[in-house]
Amino acid sequence: MHRARIALQASTRTGNTERFASWLLNKPQAAAATVYANRPKSSTAAEPFLNGSSSAYVETMYNNWLSDPNSVHASWDAFFRNATNGAQPGVAYTPPPNLAPYSKNEVPLTSLVPASGGMPSISAGSPINEKIIDDHLAVQAIIRSYQIRGHHIAKLDPLDIANLDLGGKNPRKVIHSSYRFDEADMDRVFKLPSTTFIGEKEKALPLREILNRLEQAYCNNIGIEFMFINSLEQCNWIRQRMEPPNVTKMSNDQKRLILARLTRSTGFENFLAKKWSSEKRFGLEGCEILIPAMKQVIDTSTRLGVESIIMGMPHRGRLNVLANVCRKPLHQLFTQFAGLEAEDDGSGDVKYHLGTYIERLNRVTNKNIRLAVCANPSHLEAVDPVVQGKTRAEQFYRGDNEGKKVMSILLHGDAAFAGQGVVFETMHLSDLPAYTTHGTVHIVANNQIGFTTDPRHSRSSAYCTDVARVVNAPIFHVNSDNPEAVMHVCNVAAEWRATFHKDVVIDIVSYRRNGHNEVDEPMFTQPLMYQKIRKTKPVLEKYADQLITEGVVTAEEVKDVKDKYEKICEDAYNQAKQETHIKYKDWLDSPWSGFFEGKDPLKMSTTGVVEETLVHIGKRFSSPPPNAAEFEIHKGLLRILKARMEMVENRTVDWALAEAMAFGSLLKEGIHVRLSGEDVERGTFSHRHHVLHHQKVDKATYCPLAHLYPDQAPYTVCNSSLSEYGVLGFEVGYSVTNPNALVLWEAQFGDFNNVAQCIIDQFISSGQAKWVRQSGIVLLQPHGMEGMGPEHSSARLERFLQMSADDPDYMPPESPDYEVRQLHDCNWIVANCSSPASLFHILRRQIALPFRKPLILMTPKSLLRHPECKSTFDDMVEGTTFRRLIPEEGPAAQNPSNVRKVAFCSGRVYYDLLKQRREKNLEKDIAIVRLEQISPFPYDQIKAEIAKYPNAQLVWSQEEHKNMGSWSYIEPRFRTLLQNQKHISYNGRATAASPATGSKAAHNKELRNLLEEFCVL
Repeated sequence: MHRARIALQASTRTGNTERFASWLLNKPQAAAATVYANRPKSSTAAEPFLNGSSSAYVETMYNNWLSDPNSVHASWDAFFRNATNGAQPGVAYTPPPNLAPYSKNEVPLTSLVPASGGMPSISAGSPINEKIIDDHLAVQAIIRSYQIRGHHIAKLDPLDIANLDLGGKNPRKVIHSSYRFDEADMDRVFKLPSTTFIGEKEKALPLREILNRLEQAYCNNIGIEFMFINSLEQCNWIRQRMEPPNVTKMSNDQKRLILARLTRSTGFENFLAKKWSSEKRFGLEGCEILIPAMKQVIDTSTRLGVESIIMGMPHRGRLNVLANVCRKPLHQLFTQFAGLEAEDDGSGDVKYHLGTYIERLNRVTNKNIRLAVCANPSHLEAVDPVVQGKTRAEQFYRGDNEGKKVMSILLHGDAAFAGQGVVFETMHLSDLPAYTTHGTVHIVANNQIGFTTDPRHSRSSAYCTDVARVVNAPIFHVNSDNPEAVMHVCNVAAEWRATFHKDVVIDIVSYRRNGHNEVDEPMFTQPLMYQKIRKTKPVLEKYADQLITEGVVTAEEVKDVKDKYEKICEDAYNQAKQETHIKYKDWLDSPWSGFFEGKDPLKMSTTGVVEETLVHIGKRFSSPPPNAAEFEIHKGLLRILKARMEMVENRTVDWALAEAMAFGSLLKEGIHVRLSGEDVERGTFSHRHHVLHHQKVDKATYCPLAHLYPDQAPYTVCNSSLSEYGVLGFEVGYSVTNPNALVLWEAQFGDFNNVAQCIIDQFISSGQAKWVRQSGIVLLQPHGMEGMGPEHSSARLERFLQMSADDPDYMPPESPDYEVRQLHDCNWIVANCSSPASLFHILRRQIALPFRKPLILMTPKSLLRHPECKSTFDDMVEGTTFRRLIPEEGPAAQNPSNVRKVAFCSGRVYYDLLKQRREKNLEKDIAIVRLEQISPFPYDQIKAEIAKYPNAQLVWSQEEHKNMGSWSYIEPRFRTLLQNQKHISYNGRATAASPATGSKAAHNKELRNLLEEFCVL
């Protein structure tokens, strides 16, 4: 139909005012109809056959025919006979059959009309009424219209209150308002186009049957959005599974399985409501079909080869999913209601946020399956990228490069799916090479309400699922009160994911029988909706009645299944009453098998490496691809590589080289390293260059760190989409999957990390305390006051320090394992390193620790090329370690009793202080001590430094404003350490609302004041 309309437009553009059918029939009738060609109008095409240019020839042929009809060609004989019998000009000619094959853009005209239904045959040479062709084209247009718009009038709402704005039209007019057919046309037979499968093996159907089958396929209890997908193969794949009659038909065994699962889903909610009527549990009442739906997706995926499924979901229905999908022991669930104390460490979380990990046998497919539900906060959809990162990591470690063994399922609420921007960010990772999980099944538990807000006020789109259209994901809307339709959609969705490895959305349109939680009153805000809900029978009752009527089950069997499950719940309830403690570790979603066993929890491996390794990595990192002379590198990069090689030969490293040596040495030890973020391959400040690009060949690249050793671990460095929230969440999920990997996320500028504040607050800072889930993720945060304005200066160091969980009023007792014990007890590590060697060691220490902690690392900008910001191999070889504090090593340290001021600082300001001290010739009077690690606070080493300088005043120098940076963190800890025997004063910028000034002059003035105050003795 689309092509026919293009042809019609083409004919109109050339000035032809005839109807399309007349234009087509002016061609020889058995010839092919070219459907795209832009045909110029010719005089012979518009004139009758007998025109002046051929009249003499035709007259000769006519006279010959009058004398003897056999003396002319059969075609002339037929023409003269038709003309003599009164045929109209342009109709008398009957062409010979065309034996040549049709070209790509041609179809035989006869194919538009079936040789049945009482219509004349084109090949017989009979005149054709143009209505025949117009009607066939109209039927094709109607079929396409159902495929595009059928979901608008599908019966999706179990409450029957949804009212899409159809402009006051009759719903059917939405589909075929432009096409006119009478009752007499309903029994006419029309040929079916190749873009529909409603006929199965039949090639033509009466119009009445065509419309009936389209109604069943697209306007019943399933509404499908898929015609926006720009792949004909994928569209036809969906049509094949949705259009044939009776595709949703289930066997009696399948129906009984659905009923049993629906009984368990409903029974679980009823049991909780009976035992804990006033407890918040965010039950599934109204959408109980979600549990059978999830199990169906899992069954089909398992049958198709999936072995591990990672799930993320909001709080609604979570307990039911844990009980009936994951088959978490019921007594462990019920103890969460008892208010018992925990026997292990951590602060815990509410029961409807907890995750789990289960390995079990799938009884339907008889295959083992691993199921993980990721723990999540109340921040809806925040878990989405975390699940995707965890899925991608598991695929990576299994070598599952096509996603055939590991997949993700994400559950959503309707309001959150439409409202939360992280959904969009996560969707846009779905097809990126370094982030794809090869297809996710999204299931929306569509309650048609968000807390108290109805859809008219919570979204601007027709559906809550419209965000999925941006990635060409098919969307299946289905009425939750038709369990068999739901199961069919789940089968198709799982098969789609297994076939095309792309996202797919199942929108289960349902309702919420109670308020937002069980103690909420929904009638305050949705009185009409809840009056309707009160009168609506639960889906279990409806489906049980249906199966009893069909004779599939008896009423006694229905009751028996229900009673059996209730007894299971009662037994588990009685068992739960025997418990005296809860165990947080029972709810771990990412167990690290064998990682903690047999280790001293306070013994840390060394971080220094042999010099031979440093030299090898340095030289490889400084060289173009070996044996590839034709690989053309940018001249500027050649200079950078040459400078790196000179540093290696001089046994020195800058920031980029130290980072590369840390990564390379870990890769040599079999530790996978993944660096992700915006522009990380080159580096925001053009310092890293981990990926070299051929200057003349597209996509020809070389990554030196991926080719250091033949048996090294894989190295992944990947530029991300321009997203912080989604990508950091992804990397958090990646990091919790395997402890033997260094996973890093770098902000383009540290200032932008607050776009991902939710991930930082809810997962990284508090994740271990809430969910007993460790992560060794590293956040690289470019930070420094360098006159670049308020949004390119501060990574908000103060916020990370404020969330550090160490007590400012408690100084831990000193011991040989002081450093590692502090690290064990903290929630994360915050550092602001000033030397490349510190960076090298602190990155390697992440893996050397016998546990995992997040590392928040302020990284430099101008120091990347600062001539003094260098380290020697002597600071990195065997026997060296990370120095939490770097003491004064200049003239002041030679005669400490004469030092008049000790300035403690952290990060790049050290180099400003160093330069100022040198210029003012105060190197013997002022000692500068650097805190490389700020939290946990190195009390032991600071105490030793203070004792070293008995006559010195103490000052904290920082480049940030007084209400920012480290001051508010270190000041109370210094006070605890000094016990009022000494006082530490502040040296830095005054308080401010903005992190930095936008004026270069004001910046320089502030820095000048800071440095002058630093020199005052």
